Amino acid sequence: MSKKQRVLTCWVGGNDLKAPGGGEVGPILSTLQSASFDCVELLSSYPAERVEPYLAWLKAGVDIGIELHYESLSSPVHFGEIYKAANKHLERLSSPRTDLSILISPGTPAMQAIWILLGKTRYPATFYQSSLEQGVQTVDVPFEITAEYVPAANTITGDKLLQLSEGQAPFNAAFDSIITQSSRMLILKSQAQILAQKQVPVLIYGETGTGKELFARALHNASSRSSEPFIAVNCGAIPPELIDSTLFGHRKGAFTGAVENRVGVFQQAHGGTLFLDEFGELTSDAQVRLLRVLQEGVVTPVGASQDIKVDVRLITATHRNLMQAVADGRFREDLFYRVAVGVLHLPPLREREGDLLLLADSLLKEITAQDNSLKGKRISIDAKNLIIRHPWRGNVRELQSTLLRAALWCSGSVIGAADIEQALFQMPQDKQSPTSLDVSQGIDLQEVMSGVADHYLRQALRITGNNKTRAAGLLGLKSQQTLSNWMSKYGID
Repeated sequence: MSKKQRVLTCWVGGNDLKAPGGGEVGPILSTLQSASFDCVELLSSYPAERVEPYLAWLKAGVDIGIELHYESLSSPVHFGEIYKAANKHLERLSSPRTDLSILISPGTPAMQAIWILLGKTRYPATFYQSSLEQGVQTVDVPFEITAEYVPAANTITGDKLLQLSEGQAPFNAAFDSIITQSSRMLILKSQAQILAQKQVPVLIYGETGTGKELFARALHNASSRSSEPFIAVNCGAIPPELIDSTLFGHRKGAFTGAVENRVGVFQQAHGGTLFLDEFGELTSDAQVRLLRVLQEGVVTPVGASQDIKVDVRLITATHRNLMQAVADGRFREDLFYRVAVGVLHLPPLREREGDLLLLADSLLKEITAQDNSLKGKRISIDAKNLIIRHPWRGNVRELQSTLLRAALWCSGSVIGAADIEQALFQMPQDKQSPTSLDVSQGIDLQEVMSGVADHYLRQALRITGNNKTRAAGLLGLKSQQTLSNWMSKYGID
């Protein structure tokens, strides 16, 4: 095995530059005379005319390679610029073949602090210091700062990361698990609690990420079937040729690849609840066969001749407008009315007044409770302001995944605006924005203006907590009365 190359790096300091004039030799030469190194990598923020004479003098005094790198700093105590420069060079120098040492004596206290921070976290190094009183010594920094300054993602196992990222609805979800102070959501929770005690089918509408499965699990857990199975299936993820097999099961040899008997999800959920998510994705043929199961309470596995009786409470969910699909002939009307006995229409997060920050704090608490390395993290005021301004088109799921990414990569205990911004996905602008419409094909200008006004009026009111005076200021309107006139004009309550 080849010997590691011993590398010393440091900033050039004022006392070093004085050394060629006589007197003390300075921290750098003192260290090179006291310890053995293969090469030296120097950083300097001084002008070249001051450093070049020193460099020539230093090279004449030692018999090892010396490289000098100039770094322009607006100030020798600017932490950000010092960090950027030091990190760049330590990243270049650090390797399995290098034994890295850092001389912390030359330079400002800010430079010393950055060396210690980087040398204790990202680039393990031996620290040296040199002084007139005690000479050259290795420095034992007697504390660990890794947990505080290295991203938590670096300390969490891959399996744990996967578990955190899944963000599934908890198996024991109850209506208390649905965090809200929105009047609209509170009404929905009340309605769902009533439906839970009934045996009727329930259809849950809502955009992706609004919590449809959370409501479905809460319905099951609050029902008389809570001790029986809850089976969840994403209909949109089933290949068309496997729909019957997945829903109703199959017998060995029923088709190519059917090497053993399989129990379908209706049988798996017998006595309990079957949750069919993305219900609107089922093909027309599958809708016909599903309607028979709901009407007669029996399933026939593929390749079987005997019906099997099933007792299942059905909950379905979709982000599609099924009534429009029925009107367009894309979804069976009789199946729609069979599943849509109890209906819950979950609003998007942007319409849940007062819930955004409440949910953000609650979701972060859940995330940090799952791993000790994430404990104690909180969201700063600037980050909360950024959260309020974001549209959250992915709803609660997008908020949860953004907070998880921010918590994993946040270098301290406080998640700042920069952490949230880095964790957000910037979606491309809608091609049908008001300024991209093709006027040559004709447009309804009043409708376009109404849409723009509605969007920004509602956003300003949401950001200000329905404070009309502040909302008017954000929109450049003269007064609260002017805002009220706009709201009246565009039908905003």
